Amino acid sequence: MSSEPPTDPSTPAAPGTPVTAAPPAAGLVPSAARRHTGAGTYLLGAVALAAIAALVSSALLWQKLNSIQEQLARQSADTGALAIEARTMARQAEELVRDTAARLSVTEARVSEVALQRSQLEELMQSLSRSRDENLVVDIESAIRLAQQQAQLTGSLEPLVAALKSANQRIERAAQPRLTPVQRAITRDLDRLTRATVTDIAGLLARLDDLVRQVDELPVQNAVAQAAATRRLASAPSPGASGASTQGGQAWWQTTLQRSWEVVRDEARNLVRVSRIDQPEAILLAPEQTFFLRENLKLKLLNARLGVLARQFESARADLAAAAAALNKYFDPASRRTQAAATLLQTAQASMKAAELPRLDETLSALATAAAGR
Repeated sequence: MSSEPPTDPSTPAAPGTPVTAAPPAAGLVPSAARRHTGAGTYLLGAVALAAIAALVSSALLWQKLNSIQEQLARQSADTGALAIEARTMARQAEELVRDTAARLSVTEARVSEVALQRSQLEELMQSLSRSRDENLVVDIESAIRLAQQQAQLTGSLEPLVAALKSANQRIERAAQPRLTPVQRAITRDLDRLTRATVTDIAGLLARLDDLVRQVDELPVQNAVAQAAATRRLASAPSPGASGASTQGGQAWWQTTLQRSWEVVRDEARNLVRVSRIDQPEAILLAPEQTFFLRENLKLKLLNARLGVLARQFESARADLAAAAAALNKYFDPASRRTQAAATLLQTAQASMKAAELPRLDETLSALATAAAGR
């Protein structure tokens, strides 16, 4: 404890100085004063301890505050670095976005250009495909029509069959679905050609030529004198036979009498003749008109021959029918030559019925439909 200097009671106290009571005189201090002094000492110690605790806590708080400040400084530094890095990355991202946008615009332009080129290429391919199909259809149609002409000229089905087979193979190689109806039509026409039969045109023309040659030898119905002369020539003995009879001892006058008798007998028989007249105009035909009759019959047969060569079978049939009517009307039906000519003419007419070539209308119609694009 510190000792304080004694103060004079008569001396006035300085301002601000606490006024203390004058200690009592020695020997007069009570025990209460001693207790008051001990309590002050305890109070001062408690205050000192509180001050020390406050200082310690302040030091701890200050240390903690320093650590918090350092941590905040580090975090702020890290945050600044991150912000700088973020700005840098943002700039890079912006540049990348600009670059990507530029590239995307260029790519879109190229894609649009490629799409345009693709559409143009597809149109070109379609046009080429259509033109190829059209050319194929036109070529097949031309080949079939040419084969028809060759078949008509030759009278054979081989050109038609070969043309249809070639067309079928070309369509199979093309592999176009819209040509499928044409392929089916070609198949049906091939089956029809396989079952068809065609007459030999060369043989038919040979029969007509033979008929033309036989016209001059056919006897007409009013050739009575010619028939009698023919019979006399047939019954007359040959020179060799008369010579043999003379050598046998027969007199010449007997031969003369026999011939005279035969002539008189034939003339007597021809004085009166009874016959059935079915065709009066054939009997009343003048002898000088026989030449024109034969020539007209030849012309009809030659016209029929030209019709066969030109494949005009209707007109050829009409000419053969007219020739058959003239043959039956004006020529002798009892003659073997007339009968042979009539038989040959009937054979030619029967061959003419099967001489027409089968038509390829179904294939040509399918080709026309394919060419029209329907």
